Amino acid sequence: MSETPAAMLPLAISGLVALSLALAILATIWPRQAHRIGGYGAVLMTAAVVVLSALFLAAGPDPESAATRVALGGWEAPLGVMLHLDGLSMTLLVLTGVVGLATSLYSLGYVHDPIERRQFWPLWLWLWAGLNMLLLSGDAFNLYISLEVVSLSAVALVAFTGTAAAVSGAMRYMLINILGSLSFLMGVVLLFGEHGVLDLVLLEARTEIGPTERMAAVLMTAGLMLKAALFPLHVWLAPAHGSAPAPVSAVLSGLVVTGSFYLILRLWMGPFAPLATPAFGILVGLLGVAALVWGSAQALRSGRLKSIVAYSTVAQFGYLLIAFPLMLVDSGAWRVVVFFAVVHALAKASVFLAAGTLQHAAGHDRLADMGAILRARGRTVFALGLAGVSLMGLPFTGGFIAKYLLLEAGLSTILAGSLIGVLWVSAIAGGGLLAAGYVLRMVAPAFHRGPRDAGEAVSPWMDWVPLGLAVVAAAAGFAGTLTLHTLTLTPGAP
Repeated sequence: MSETPAAMLPLAISGLVALSLALAILATIWPRQAHRIGGYGAVLMTAAVVVLSALFLAAGPDPESAATRVALGGWEAPLGVMLHLDGLSMTLLVLTGVVGLATSLYSLGYVHDPIERRQFWPLWLWLWAGLNMLLLSGDAFNLYISLEVVSLSAVALVAFTGTAAAVSGAMRYMLINILGSLSFLMGVVLLFGEHGVLDLVLLEARTEIGPTERMAAVLMTAGLMLKAALFPLHVWLAPAHGSAPAPVSAVLSGLVVTGSFYLILRLWMGPFAPLATPAFGILVGLLGVAALVWGSAQALRSGRLKSIVAYSTVAQFGYLLIAFPLMLVDSGAWRVVVFFAVVHALAKASVFLAAGTLQHAAGHDRLADMGAILRARGRTVFALGLAGVSLMGLPFTGGFIAKYLLLEAGLSTILAGSLIGVLWVSAIAGGGLLAAGYVLRMVAPAFHRGPRDAGEAVSPWMDWVPLGLAVVAAAAGFAGTLTLHTLTLTPGAP
């Protein structure tokens, strides 16, 4: 381990958390300048993540030495609060920084009204701070607190426009979040009552296969599945994501649900790892296949642009569930799953931002009446199509690399003698065809003959940011080796 970067890592980790909270607090107590604090703060926060990732890669030549644990206030676990950084959390921190910066720049053009600015920016900065804390938390109770910060901010942002559809979607989202939080908290209490510690590393060392651990695993996983909208607990997602403002939809689909999935993965690779069985993996995989089919079918029949994108999130998250049985055969497949989640988050955020631009220009998002807008706004349609191509998994895109690696993991299960591996491979391949169907539905009107109407003028940020993010999503495949290498710097992971 290089000494200088390693010595600076604890300071950089604490600094990122402090900066995140300081920006959120500053925007809250100084709302008139919240948009400036948010704009400059987004650049600062992304720069801090870049510095942190450079130090991390320079410090960690091997997995065991790469992870850094920081005891806040000098209080070590089990008494103190621990921050934990490893390859998994570092990868998702970078993802959060990229999508967060893009969303902030887009919002500078999207949120114009002075009163709306005072409400939007503090909430968005609290959500971003909550995500950073979630990815750096090293104990179960701190994870619960971070989840609550993220959830409450997200609910308020969904209701931000105050329309009947937005308030209804936010209320449904809030109720689901309350159920998910209570379920997660009950699991935390069970674990603390049994083992007397909440630190994840200590829990992993003490966890055994017993009824308390099984019950805690069920409660915490079910709570997180509710928050991540994993099939069949996804009923809230389409109304909430479809009715929220475009930058909020992008963050919800790109980061918030990914954050909940990160926790599921973290728990099942850590304290709950001894509880995983082939039957459990197959059950989760079957739910993933159902999510792929059901979400795609809803996206293919929906008449609203943002609803199509929202239902595609349900479908694409089916891949994450299918990965669970693959991990039981090929333990290293978890890295492929995380890479897929990263590419999906980038592409989905871009699609939602592009859809928001088209909706803003048209004044609605009824796909049947958007032909003239789509024909007149070639740059935005190109962004929509480019990000969609990544979701479909066509060659030379990040989505192609991610799905190719998933198919490779699926084929390895067949070679290992698992006949049900045929189902996983068929679902992964078939999901790409279904994605092609709903992506083509979104962009096809742009190629029909008819009048052109650019609609209401939009800010240059709203025109260029979706395109920039779509390019990043498509080019993510070129960073595949670096991403997979970073993920290998996760101690204890296979």
